[in-house]
Amino acid sequence: MTKQVDVLVIGGGVAGMTAALTAKREGLDVVLCEKAPYVGGITATSGGTTWVPGTHLSDQAGVPDKVDDARTFLSHVCAGRGGDELREAFLLSGPEMIRELDEHTDVKFVAATAHPDYIGNLPGEAYGGRALAPVPFEAAVLGKDFDRVRPPRREFMGLGGMMVNRSELDALLNPFKSADNFKTTMKVVLPYFKDRLKYKRGTRLVMGNALVGRLYYSLVKHQVPVWFESPLVRLLVEDDKVVGAVVKRDGVETEIRARKGVVLATGGVGHNAALREQFFPKGTPDSYAPESNTGDGIQAGAAIGAALGNQTAPALWFPTSYHRLDDGYQAMWPHIILDRAKPGLLAVLPDGKRFVNESDSYHDFSSAQIRRSQEQGSAVLPAYLIVDDAFVNKYGLGFIMPGGKSLQQYLKRGYLKKAANLHDLAVQLGIDPATLQATVARYNELAARGEDSDFGRGSSKMNRFNGDANVQPNPCMRPFVTQGAVYALMVKPADLAGSLGLECNTVGQVLHENGHAIKGLYACGNDLASIFKGTYPGPGTTIGPGMVFGWRVAKHLAGKL
Repeated sequence: MTKQVDVLVIGGGVAGMTAALTAKREGLDVVLCEKAPYVGGITATSGGTTWVPGTHLSDQAGVPDKVDDARTFLSHVCAGRGGDELREAFLLSGPEMIRELDEHTDVKFVAATAHPDYIGNLPGEAYGGRALAPVPFEAAVLGKDFDRVRPPRREFMGLGGMMVNRSELDALLNPFKSADNFKTTMKVVLPYFKDRLKYKRGTRLVMGNALVGRLYYSLVKHQVPVWFESPLVRLLVEDDKVVGAVVKRDGVETEIRARKGVVLATGGVGHNAALREQFFPKGTPDSYAPESNTGDGIQAGAAIGAALGNQTAPALWFPTSYHRLDDGYQAMWPHIILDRAKPGLLAVLPDGKRFVNESDSYHDFSSAQIRRSQEQGSAVLPAYLIVDDAFVNKYGLGFIMPGGKSLQQYLKRGYLKKAANLHDLAVQLGIDPATLQATVARYNELAARGEDSDFGRGSSKMNRFNGDANVQPNPCMRPFVTQGAVYALMVKPADLAGSLGLECNTVGQVLHENGHAIKGLYACGNDLASIFKGTYPGPGTTIGPGMVFGWRVAKHLAGKL
């Protein structure tokens, strides 16, 4: 079978959907092929925050952000790593892309008034305005197509299918604490029960699922064909130009010829065993990517000589704890902001020593864990989050929600360790008891002073924002209570996205190993090597560039860039 279009987009994550939507709006004939039965990729299971500096939305929110400030910030974050031209393209096109989507599609964001950049104490950093949050989406308007939106991970839905915003979590955990909490709970729960009479899950979408739903709804309204369960088989190359691709649809190989170009947006490395073995640190086997993300785009590009970028900084990381459910499902908890940054927690490696500012970004926390492990000549070692009883009751820990209501259940299942004192806890973990006790004593000395001269905890705006403002003088530190029960939870890095990807130029054309652009071939999203070169500047710094370069690719294919 053969089909001919102007543009073939392979991959239905937010980058691919943005490319397809923009190309269609520019009058091009487009088809989008998605390997899975769903659109959304890893964004569908994420918080959905999208990092785009200098947008009109920041002005609307009363926290105006300037591209010049972001340029200064990134010049320090990415200093000496290269890639300046691609970051400049991102900065210049980001505001225009957001405005175009906001004015002409159903894709809507609001700028966060308080969501700091992740790397602190640098010129140009922002406290608010740069991080854009997807506006919640009522997916019932999709009708039967709602089933095509990838659901969040099971562990992040309540009551078997209900999505909850972070701002609603406290109310739902304590519905009878106040009238406002009860009102919020009813506002969320009652519509959900109504939805379940008709749908497999709640139709009120928030965070990354809302962004995916909005993009997909826009594709439907613009009549962009989406071929589901149609994986890439190979690229078609004639006279050193990519002229299309072969995909497998309904078990039949179909040749799709693309007059203007093929766009790779298949989600990056994901679960590709060969790429992980070659480039990822030893001891990091787990990924938050959907199982269908297997590096198809990167492999297809490499097969025709495309260059790979960020080979020494291949991924972006979440510190992750694990819990296997009764049906065998491996639940993964990303330790982002709810516990690590709070006062009273410290992290140690098996040597019993602190190794990082525990309140830094998830990527920087895990990067320090990987680096220290490699310095010791080891595969990635486990890290242990050490907390006391008061911490668990107030803040929770991973799957254990504040109040510790499910603590006994998780102790019984071996999710975390409990002991009567630090000595016994160290013995359970195989850590030298004297070393762990000395580490906690040093931590308590620093916490009492309110200044972490060892690792700088609480020294950045982001640290303090994610801490507990009621704890002073340092909202990220308070003395660890050594009398009474103590706990340890093991975490290891799991990748939230690839940094390794195909090298591209400023319009997303894939570059050959010899440096020239491969005619007819483009990449965006995680198939494009991260423009931040293994760093993680702020919240949503995978989604933002993914969408911007999807937009830039489409504009170039339309002759507008």
